[in-house]
Amino acid sequence: MREFVGGMGMLGRGFAYWRRRPGLMALGLVPAAIVGLLFLGGLVTLGAFLPAITEAMTPFADGWPGVWVTVLRLTVGTALLGAALILVAVTFTALTLVVGEPFYDRIWRAVETDLGSTGLDARYGFWRSVGDAVSLIARGVLVALLAALVALIPVVGGVLGPVVGVLLTGRLLADELTSRALTARGLAPAARRKLGKGRRARLLGFGVATQLCFLVPLGAVASMPAAVAGATLLARSLLDDAASAAHIRA
Repeated sequence: MREFVGGMGMLGRGFAYWRRRPGLMALGLVPAAIVGLLFLGGLVTLGAFLPAITEAMTPFADGWPGVWVTVLRLTVGTALLGAALILVAVTFTALTLVVGEPFYDRIWRAVETDLGSTGLDARYGFWRSVGDAVSLIARGVLVALLAALVALIPVVGGVLGPVVGVLLTGRLLADELTSRALTARGLAPAARRKLGKGRRARLLGFGVATQLCFLVPLGAVASMPAAVAGATLLARSLLDDAASAAHIRA
């Protein structure tokens, strides 16, 4: 539990950079706001058509007693909305990082400079960013489908679905957001996964905290620069732990 809370605290430390580097952090709002407005429009549209969508998906229930039709379609609508929120969180992160790569590159490098890191010359690059975004979205679709299916379980699905969605999406967000600082050190995806293997709770804590912030209205826009800064601190903590473990073994 301490590792989980510590991961959540990394996001809090990322928010602290609003006080230390306000101008730089404000730049990170620009791409987040652009992408956020697009997704907000999509969610509003989904909300407006959700009753019609649930009716179209459940025509077999038209002859059921009224209360059971309402329960079924409310359950299906809730599952669809939950899956949409998960997919929006993942897709928002992926697209915002691609669109705002120059801005977020400056943010995480500023954090690294504050921590005394130098010589991080391995650039993340636009096409690597696009490739990682596609991978993140694909995994996000799978998580959204799984969470929607869990949400359809009678009685407990309404609680389990969102919990499963937040936990799995949180891990995806943590992996994606820490990739910049780790890739700059020449770490391949397999090496990044190995690095986080012993600190899953810390990664999960950070990712869950980020995901919960994203679910607040306009929270995704306001939180994105802090998430980038916090993920850099998180990546650095993973590297420091690995260095300490290697020193002890030596």
